[in-house]
Amino acid sequence: MASNRDKSRVELARRNGYLELFRKLTSANHKVHSGMTPAFLVTHSGGFHADELLSSVILTRLFPQARLMRSRSPEWITSSSDRIIYDVGGAYDTDVRIFDHHQRGAPLREDGQPYSSFGLIWKHFGHDYLAAAGVPAGDIETVYANFDSSFVLPIDLTDNGVLSPSIAGQLAGLTLPALLESLKPVFDDTDPGAKDRGFHVALGIARSFVEARIARSAAKLRAEALVQQAIDTAGAGHILELPMGMPFRPSVIKAGADHLLFVVHPRGQDWCLTTIRREDEGFAVRANLPAAWAGLTNADLEAASGVPGASFCHNGRFIAAASTRVAALAMAELAVAEALAETSESLPTE
Repeated sequence: MASNRDKSRVELARRNGYLELFRKLTSANHKVHSGMTPAFLVTHSGGFHADELLSSVILTRLFPQARLMRSRSPEWITSSSDRIIYDVGGAYDTDVRIFDHHQRGAPLREDGQPYSSFGLIWKHFGHDYLAAAGVPAGDIETVYANFDSSFVLPIDLTDNGVLSPSIAGQLAGLTLPALLESLKPVFDDTDPGAKDRGFHVALGIARSFVEARIARSAAKLRAEALVQQAIDTAGAGHILELPMGMPFRPSVIKAGADHLLFVVHPRGQDWCLTTIRREDEGFAVRANLPAAWAGLTNADLEAASGVPGASFCHNGRFIAAASTRVAALAMAELAVAEALAETSESLPTE
């Protein structure tokens, strides 16, 4: 088995490789804005959508001194050396810094899927945004690609009518594009400044979602090494003990640690015992906590489990808590034993 030092070297080489790839892939994009300090960030006036809001999040972080203008007046949406124009202007021309997608011959991704203004702004300014946000250089390309595929692309497809929020069923009205657009003024609000005020309220909310998503993506990469070390320590055991709560499933899958069934970690003043989901989506887990514990707390749970310090088990049997590490590990061992017994009972007999 490779030592932790060897794995650290492999990880360093991997990240250095990404950094070199990042430099090669983004050198052309940096020419769009290298050394420029725009005085204006120009998008269209009137009603607003998620794509130009999210584009504004990226650009206002990189160019905080620039004035954000919302207009359809020709004098504003015509290219000039003092501005970046997006989601308006009728062209996609990086030489003059216009990033629209509504015109004939609008740009497409390499796989043929359409860009919105957000996708175009992210393509050319995303790497610099991540650097400004404090993402380590060796992680930038990984975070960039993840955010592009999981956050930017769905906005692009929705804005172009390729993807409908209706696929979310009852949650359709709670998707990010729908929620941001709900901040538009109502139809009979005749205040001339209402739409601009609504835009800036929505911009602050959109900024929070982008920053949180980026922070979580970067945190997952930071967690990788910690989880891998815990997997090594667990060996052939079925319990993964972590030093704190953190994203663990990606690393468990990456390591091929199919034998792991439960995770234990400290949580504030107590300890947490959780299951491991089988898939990224859905609620199916590798093993449930014992049915006899479901919905019990404190003395009732201690009696049912036989573990002093057992304090809580969710009725859904996917998470439990205990007052001490010893109690949490004892609960985990009992859960493992029951899960393995159930598995052996379900195997066909000769």
